[in-house]
Amino acid sequence: MQGRAEDGWWGVVLDAPEPAALAAFYAEVLGWQVVGDEPDHAVVAAPSGVAYLAVQRSPDHEQPVWPAEPGRQQRQVHLDVEVLDLEEAVAGALRLGARLAAHQPQPSRRVLLDPAGHPFCLYRDG
Repeated sequence: MQGRAEDGWWGVVLDAPEPAALAAFYAEVLGWQVVGDEPDHAVVAAPSGVAYLAVQRSPDHEQPVWPAEPGRQQRQVHLDVEVLDLEEAVAGALRLGARLAAHQPQPSRRVLLDPAGHPFCLYRDG
């Protein structure tokens, strides 16, 4: 089959009012590198060279509500990131500008909100 995912890059694109700032945030959180930075689009790439996280400018971006509430902006996607030390990873993300979500559904995960308001989870299995 042509165009298989393992033959090239795969990624996720988030909307935000300031692409470069959110890309820099995720580069630090994930330990990846910013590989593209234009006024309306920024890209963070994994060291393996197969995955990326892009951010595109959306001046009217409305932050999603977590947990969901009827009639309010819903999340479209959230990222799950496995970490070695949950408390250390949460503290680092908070230093970079993340906010801890008020609702925490599981003890082995922490739901955080990135600087543009997208929910993401840090977790430790095992």
